[in-house]
Amino acid sequence: MPLPRGATGGHPHETAAHPLAQAPADARPHPEPPPHHSGPPAAADALRAHPRARRRLGPATRSDAGAGAVAGAGPAPYRPPTRALAPLRETGRLFALAATVARDMFRRPFQFREFVEQFWFVASVTILPAALVSVPFGAVIALQVGSLTQQLGAQSFTGGASVLAVIQQASPLIVALLIAGAGGSAICADLGSRKIREELDAMEVMGVSPVQRLVVPRVLATMLVAVLLNGMVSVVGTLGGYFFNVIMQDGTPGAYLASFSALAQLPDLWISEIKALIFGFLAGIVAAHRGLNPRGGPKGVGDAVNQSVVITFLLLFFVNMVLTAIYLQVVPAKGA
Repeated sequence: MPLPRGATGGHPHETAAHPLAQAPADARPHPEPPPHHSGPPAAADALRAHPRARRRLGPATRSDAGAGAVAGAGPAPYRPPTRALAPLRETGRLFALAATVARDMFRRPFQFREFVEQFWFVASVTILPAALVSVPFGAVIALQVGSLTQQLGAQSFTGGASVLAVIQQASPLIVALLIAGAGGSAICADLGSRKIREELDAMEVMGVSPVQRLVVPRVLATMLVAVLLNGMVSVVGTLGGYFFNVIMQDGTPGAYLASFSALAQLPDLWISEIKALIFGFLAGIVAAHRGLNPRGGPKGVGDAVNQSVVITFLLLFFVNMVLTAIYLQVVPAKGA
């Protein structure tokens, strides 16, 4: 007996309908969702782990990285550095630049032409102001010391006291302040303008070290100019003190020279030259450091010049105090 169409025994080319095809839509089983990965891929983790990448990705990615770190699947959360550590970072960079310059001084090739140009420039802008400042400076010291010795009844020691004050203290400080104010500011402005024009970055791309090519000749020039100017300022200041003591305070030339020869000694000149050498190094390093790190375009270059002069002045007085204390403890006074 033939079966109705659609039954199990129907036409051989027709099959029975699948049971799930007849089931309602709500009764059909839902496919399982793919496994969810809680964390980002390995490449994204590596990208987020890099500090520069975190700065580029922005706060949203940092929060995601922090959430992943809490869940145990991502890097540690980003924490920006505190502003209280900014002076320490700047001090560390300054010392690092000083160490790099001291190391590159003995590396070849030495930029002799750049050194000569910078030496002539720094000397030309500081030699005349140093000579003009040293005369009144020596005169003021001679007048003040002469007035004090008259009150104490020891006018015969005016020459030695005033000359030692000029040679040990006044001369190195005058030279260093003038180099920092005239030559150091020009060095900072030059390097800062090169930095904002991306010349220093181009030099690094070409494999040329900006420190060895530009900074080392300038620092050596400031050191040599400081040493040479220190001798000139010492002589001019001593002559100015002698003139004002003999002419204005009725002192005798013999007593002035005799007290100087009785109290002064050769280490006094050596410590003066050592101070000038160290002060010239500090002035060049601070000017180069601020010139290599300007902020905010051309306005930042001007701010860097002002900062270099102020920082150099503070460092000079502090280092002068330390060197003077060490010298007075190590070298005994003449006749002691």
